[in-house]
This record gives sequence, C-alpha cells and structure tokens, in this order.
Amino acid sequence: MQSRWMSFVESVTNIVVGYGLAVLTQIIVFPLFGLHPSLGENVLLAALFTCISLIRSFAIRRLFNGAWLARSGEFPKELTIR
Repeated sequence: MQSRWMSFVESVTNIVVGYGLAVLTQIIVFPLFGLHPSLGENVLLAALFTCISLIRSFAIRRLFNGAWLARSGEFPKELTIR
C-alpha cells in the first residue's frame, strides 16, 4: 500500500511533468484556435490548472486507496485498534 506522503510525491512528480507539457501544448495549440496569449499568460494559466490538477489527483488517489482498504479489510497499523 502506498503511504499518503508517497501518493503526494507521485502526484507532484506527475504534475511537474504535466505542467511543462501543458505550457508547450498551449503555445502550439492556442494559436490554432485564434488565441494568442503571451508566454507569461501561458505560464500563469498552466500554473492555475496545475494546482487544480494536483488537488484532484491527490484526492482521487486517496479516495481509491480508501475504497480498496475498506473492501479488502486491510488497514494500516496506525489505523488498527488494539
């Protein structure tokens, strides 16, 4: 089972890579739709969506991890009542 911290680290890594790809994609794709934001605007827009994506990714991972734990009955030691 993945700890909350490792879920967060994985999400951050995914988001950092996605951020760079998002900025590059926006620079290439936006002009095809008649949008011509500056580099600074592209960076800011990608940062906004990146923050939203990080929160979403972490929450979904924890939700699925919790559902798996509830279904399997395997709880971490720190959650087990002795």
